Amino acid sequence: MVTQRGIEANPSKIKVILDMKDPYNVNEVQRLTGRIAALSRFISKSAEKSLPFFKVLRKIRNFEWDTSCQQAFEELKDYLAKLPLLIKPCPGDTLCLYLSTTPQAVSSVLVRKEEGKQMPIYYVSKVLNGTEGRYAPIEKLALALVITARKLRPYFLTHPMGVKTNMPLKQTLGKPDTSGRLIKWAVELSEYDISYLPRTTIEAQALVDFISEVAGAPLEETSRNEKWLLHVDGSSTIQGSGAGIVITSPQGEDLEFAIKFDFKASNNEAEYEALIAGMKMAHEAGARHLLAYSDSQLMVKQVEGIYEAKEKSMVQYLQQIAELRTSFESFQIIQIPREKNARPTAYPG
Repeated sequence: MVTQRGIEANPSKIKVILDMKDPYNVNEVQRLTGRIAALSRFISKSAEKSLPFFKVLRKIRNFEWDTSCQQAFEELKDYLAKLPLLIKPCPGDTLCLYLSTTPQAVSSVLVRKEEGKQMPIYYVSKVLNGTEGRYAPIEKLALALVITARKLRPYFLTHPMGVKTNMPLKQTLGKPDTSGRLIKWAVELSEYDISYLPRTTIEAQALVDFISEVAGAPLEETSRNEKWLLHVDGSSTIQGSGAGIVITSPQGEDLEFAIKFDFKASNNEAEYEALIAGMKMAHEAGARHLLAYSDSQLMVKQVEGIYEAKEKSMVQYLQQIAELRTSFESFQIIQIPREKNARPTAYPG
């Protein structure tokens, strides 16, 4: 539905999923996946969100709606209750594309910068088949680009595209000795005006899911058991509010991000938003053990249970953090002086 605000999902299509009871047979699950498909352009990583449902459909004779299905169903409803608004690009706009892969799916989001904010235009997602699932991470990333170009061909034909990636995608597609499928994909993509740009900043919360390009990439066992570091810093000014985030892997590799919030936040709210976004990103990057640093004494003491949160918004933030903590084998947060928390990059103003 095109409105003055942008492109919105049909409310009736959302409501029919929100009103659904827990599926009790295969037909109900098929109905659910069909309804998700009808809204897929609005749903970030829709294929990944639907994986538990597809697993059920592969076991037609032994239907089982397990806890993973129930959790995915509830998370889907939560997401649908606050679907992002999509926008239409203007003629001549240079558009940006973010890619993401997991062992079982590839996804992308096409965005346009509007009034200093990155706004989503279209989400694309696909479950990988058996052969595709065995591709190398860089090949999966190339596949995500090819699938997106096919799906969004009208956009690719009429707009310059900037693919945001820190992976050597351009070099891989340009190798003369590369694999047959990569050569084929390179030829297919050559008709478009595509440039490859480094990923330095995520400027919208709607894009946080795409913070990790190659989520779930195999890690050495020692890395799985070592601590990742997270430095976060939220800030609120007259110009706006946002967060600086730095995630450091056990090998010392830094992932630096700046997020501009699309809403007005107090300093305390900005600190919480920064921590929540950072925890999500660290988990996406593969962290199991996380040590977080912040210069906000209030937030650290509240997260550790030393101070009691009285404001409703702070209580809600603490509930989100408590849920996120369960996704890590260990989590610790430490307050450090502001001058020692200079790692986070400044958010885009």
